Amino acid sequence: MDVWRKLRFKSLVLPGGLLLVITTALVRLGVMNISLSVVDLYYYSAFLVGLLLSWRFHSSRTFSVLILLFLSHRAVEFFASGEMATGGPGITALEAVSFLLPLNFALLAITQERGFTLSTLAPRLLVLFVESVFVAMLCRPQPAVGSSMFHGALLNRAWFSWSSIPQISWLAFALTMGTLVALYVMHHKAFESSFAWALGSFYLALNMGGVGNVARAYVATSATILVVSIIEASYVMAYHDELTGLPSRRAFNDARLQLEVPYSVAAVDIDHFKKFNDTYGHETGDDVLCMVADRLARITGGGQAFRVGGEEFSILFPGKRADQTVEHLELLRATIATSVFRLRGSDRRAARRGPDRRKAANRKKKSARAATSQPALLELSVTVSIGIAEPDAKHASVERVIQLADKALYRAKDGGRNRVELYTPSAARAKKKAATKLA
Repeated sequence: MDVWRKLRFKSLVLPGGLLLVITTALVRLGVMNISLSVVDLYYYSAFLVGLLLSWRFHSSRTFSVLILLFLSHRAVEFFASGEMATGGPGITALEAVSFLLPLNFALLAITQERGFTLSTLAPRLLVLFVESVFVAMLCRPQPAVGSSMFHGALLNRAWFSWSSIPQISWLAFALTMGTLVALYVMHHKAFESSFAWALGSFYLALNMGGVGNVARAYVATSATILVVSIIEASYVMAYHDELTGLPSRRAFNDARLQLEVPYSVAAVDIDHFKKFNDTYGHETGDDVLCMVADRLARITGGGQAFRVGGEEFSILFPGKRADQTVEHLELLRATIATSVFRLRGSDRRAARRGPDRRKAANRKKKSARAATSQPALLELSVTVSIGIAEPDAKHASVERVIQLADKALYRAKDGGRNRVELYTPSAARAKKKAATKLA
């Protein structure tokens, strides 16, 4: 398992899994049974902070989930009259909530974030209101129509005798958890991970009857997991590039302050990217950036890649001299150069922007017949130029080393592009001497 995969697994487990483990340990030790006021403070603080942060960071999905958790738990406590339910409205509310809550989780997880607006929140809150009325109708004084709706058994009841929730709710929880994990595997976002752990924590609360200090602690942990996910998401936005997922310039500036000799800095630039962007469009240009970023994220030799500009990237190699990184950078350059992605010609702009656009369009019309014989898919590839430098007695500061890496990058471009150049004082003097002769 490579480092990249380990980091993805780490973001799946942390911090939600850690918070749930800590809560479970405290429950096992009996800490949650000591004081009702302490648990209540934890409970209401988690929801209040979560709702405020959701509003502040325009996260309508997290806001909706917090409302869902709070209303669901309050419904169970209300109809159970604060005591462990063994029948009547209390057990009906527990069964209904245990089935409806995971389904709402799944719907909110697959819904795109559209900001914190009334038009976004209103439909979700309306659904919660209708479901609340539905649960209230089921929990009317017994016998009520539909009160045993979720009490049916799909398998042998003895197999689930240890659980407080019905078998159909088990199925709903399992399907939703699988959906959340699948979404994380596809998108690798903390949002899906936090939803999964929050759902798991609420499941433990319901499995204990949904009432009492322990259940409240698990529900509060669900809210806390979502709070931490909001904070984590704000950190990611600040320190990671939204398009490529690589650490951003801000992260690069922080990382370079921690460098100690020996180290190396590499400057990477996509060759002819503006021309490529103008020819095939910005959407295709974004695809190129993501492809290059994916290769950069897999750099060997202990390097860490950052996106510092449009098509500009930097790689830091702590503890390595420049000559030790050349083979790794050559491997990176070759990997990018041989990477091919296919593009449907009919789906993208094939004419360049600018004053020649109309002429290009006319030429396109004239060659329409010839174009029909061409393959529907275009195979595209790009190359990168790389400059690498390290500190020496004359150039000791990180800022200066970065400048030297840029100079080596320009030399790579002047030398034909798609190459790696190592900054050396002799090469710099030769270039300066040649420039003097031309002048």
